[in-house]
Amino acid sequence: MSSRDMRRADLSVPYVEPPKEKSEGDFASTISSTLPMAAMFTRNKLLGWASVVLSLQTWLAETPEQQSAASTPGYLSVAMSFMSLVVTYLPLFLPPPQLRQPAAAGPS
Repeated sequence: MSSRDMRRADLSVPYVEPPKEKSEGDFASTISSTLPMAAMFTRNKLLGWASVVLSLQTWLAETPEQQSAASTPGYLSVAMSFMSLVVTYLPLFLPPPQLRQPAAAGPS
């Protein structure tokens, strides 16, 4: 074996990263905006906490391209998820009114 490099430098092609598609869907943003609504409709506390964690994660991981292309800002989804927590815990602080049952009719 020879120690000489037989590759030709004029035939080498530098690597060029392919351009990203612009139709890339932002699934995390969609989930972080719909999960608080599901928590409010079902009054499920676990969904409320999951929406808070997911929306904070989505907001903190936003890139400038996602910020410019987003229809709603990241802090709005965080506020919406905290609102879903308020709605789910509201019956603890303001219990729903009890319905009075009509008095039973006595013997006639």
